[in-house]
Amino acid sequence: MTPEQLRAFCLGFNAAVEEFPFTPQTSVFKVMGKVFALSALDGEPLKVNLKCEPELAVRLREEHAAIVPGYHMNKRHWNTVTVSGLPDALVRELVEDSYDLVVAGLPRAERLRLDRP
Repeated sequence: MTPEQLRAFCLGFNAAVEEFPFTPQTSVFKVMGKVFALSALDGEPLKVNLKCEPELAVRLREEHAAIVPGYHMNKRHWNTVTVSGLPDALVRELVEDSYDLVVAGLPRAERLRLDRP
């Protein structure tokens, strides 16, 4: 997966936006003001921080050398994923899971607004 593909995939989710609150090099992808992915898209190798269920996060780290505790994040809930070390389908699944976790934590009224076109 290329940086452009990762950006396009993250922005393809309903109400997803890209912001740069930390540095111009760090893309922060949010839904309804809440972060679901962070990446320095020009970094080598390409890495992305993604939210994850705590139990699954531990299991993924054990199964994949390309997945480690989230850099500068709550390591219980976030993983840093080296994109080139995993199949694209798994990266997409992890990004989607992160988005879904963040949406599930939104207030009901905001979740309902997301379902509207």
